[in-house]
Amino acid sequence: MTPLPRLFVFLLLLTPVLQAERPNILYIFTDDQSIRTISAYTEAQPWIHTPNIDALAKKGLRFRYSYTGAKCVPSRGNALTGMHQFNYRKETPYWPTHFRSQGYYTGMIGKWHWNVPRYDKAWDWSAVWEHHLPENGKNYYWDQSLRINGKELLPLKQYSTDAYTDLTIEFLQERAEEPDQPWYFWLCYGAVHGPYTPADRHIGNLSDSPEMVYPKDLWPPRPDKPEHMVDLAMYDPHPETGLPMKGDDTLDAAVKKYHEAVMAIDESVGRIMQALAETGQLENTVVVFTSDQGYAWGQHGFTLKIAPYDANLLAPLIVHWPGKVPVDTRSTVPVNGVDLVRTFHSLAGVEPAEKLDGRDLTEILLQPQIRDWDDKPMVQAYIGTMYGGEPQLIAELEKAHDTGDWSEFITHKTGIRAWLMLRQGNYKYIRYIYQDYLDELYD
Repeated sequence: MTPLPRLFVFLLLLTPVLQAERPNILYIFTDDQSIRTISAYTEAQPWIHTPNIDALAKKGLRFRYSYTGAKCVPSRGNALTGMHQFNYRKETPYWPTHFRSQGYYTGMIGKWHWNVPRYDKAWDWSAVWEHHLPENGKNYYWDQSLRINGKELLPLKQYSTDAYTDLTIEFLQERAEEPDQPWYFWLCYGAVHGPYTPADRHIGNLSDSPEMVYPKDLWPPRPDKPEHMVDLAMYDPHPETGLPMKGDDTLDAAVKKYHEAVMAIDESVGRIMQALAETGQLENTVVVFTSDQGYAWGQHGFTLKIAPYDANLLAPLIVHWPGKVPVDTRSTVPVNGVDLVRTFHSLAGVEPAEKLDGRDLTEILLQPQIRDWDDKPMVQAYIGTMYGGEPQLIAELEKAHDTGDWSEFITHKTGIRAWLMLRQGNYKYIRYIYQDYLDELYD
């Protein structure tokens, strides 16, 4: 018998999805959360335990290589526009606006951190932490206020992770009363960004755990790296013990406080999944759990995101959709944040009103073991604070070439240059946007 063409088989698999009612989409977006914080990932320290996120992974699809973004602001710009940083501008419309016009009820809560909020266009309901306000921007965990629907401020009396979760559950309960209208909800926790403050109930929970496993290249020199990394030292050795120090804490103590702050996120995932089940919305809700990017803790000497290395960038990415996404599956296909936005449009049956840069991952969600994606390239970029789209980037490049001043493309005090990164199959290529600078190629 002649085998059916692969595309035909995929369309047969996809037909029940397209014929079903349009799914709800819950996009859980944490902050600075590396894959090393999740015990379902093999990179985690041995004392990490995240039972609720692990359960989500056990019942869904876990991606091994998720490059959601490179830093808080451009990652959220990617998430709101569906475009790479080198393409969108501050005037670029937000795609949830078009979800609204095509029948979706939209909501968001938490850290916006991109441009000036346009509450009434993108969201039917919003509770925005206005990170751009000096009196509010540093309050990641306590004493935070949320702007409700662009109007009154709601002072939070709780630890922010818990408060966001309570409000999310209220949203889910209210939407359950309107079962005929699908919804999209973007939940943007401020955790686990510095100052890495655990909930009171979790303070010290990991203090008796074994000492962390330190990265092999924590200390310089690194002669095989670009010049800004050869002598990079973001930690100081303790004068007596020689242990790496981060401020007044040892690196080990700082990492444990960071992971203790993850515990409230893990509990929140469990509470949210329970609320979806109790309100009868679990079966028709696509739950996506990820972070704006990862975070390095000593790897290559960094205590930082931004750099184009897996240790700095890799975030967890788990997709749960009962009856559609196969349970307990994994994918090694490299993906990024704009891929997710394009996929949301496909799952929702919403035609994009603007050009989207991402790839539709629906095929991978339904058939995680498919091999045809193994060599499809994925692009990621970080160009500092340039948000004027392609015209600004070209203008800055021409100026640098004409004047010889490339300082605009040094994006951090450590000397990290702006970069483009390509992942294809087993290979990663890094091209720095800087004159006469070392490229990198990894297997």
